[in-house]
Amino acid sequence: MKPPPKRLSDLRGGSPATGTYAAPTPKVSRQKRAKVLTPAERAAFLASRPDLKPKT
Repeated sequence: MKPPPKRLSDLRGGSPATGTYAAPTPKVSRQKRAKVLTPAERAAFLASRPDLKPKT
């Protein structure tokens, strides 16, 4: 026989909300920032990749 379905009221709550966020961990701080291409770089990249051209 299947166990009865769980209700939200049956589940235990997580840790209480603190109201402020903790400082980022070192791993998060080390992540590289994304490089944003200039319009000229973007045009050059798309020119070198014909398979990425939008379909018209």
